[in-house]
Amino acid sequence: MAKKILIVEDDKFLRELITRKLESEGYKIIEAVDGEEGIKKATEEKLDLILLDLILPGIDGFEVLTQLKQNEKLASIPVIILSNLGQREEIEKGLKLGAIDYLVKAHFTPGEIIEKIKNILK
Repeated sequence: MAKKILIVEDDKFLRELITRKLESEGYKIIEAVDGEEGIKKATEEKLDLILLDLILPGIDGFEVLTQLKQNEKLASIPVIILSNLGQREEIEKGLKLGAIDYLVKAHFTPGEIIEKIKNILK
């Protein structure tokens, strides 16, 4: 059974790039382009992992993460934050809100992001 990953990312290029790479590794990918859609899809689908951007149209990634972790059905899904925000305060806030990992986009190639995901889903 393929593991299911939700990618919440408004950057179409990056979202499609990561989607293609993960699909080629055998994962089933669901995409959301903003926070509202991300929460809706997380509620509808049985997910194994969520890859979450922080700067999103509408509600931001911190709010999405907060809502996910407050919902007991969704709280156990591991969330990796993937963001351009790389300040220590933002990273600490993301981890404190319950993210399992925090990746700064500029510091990781798509291949490295995939490796992180694989390790978490092992």
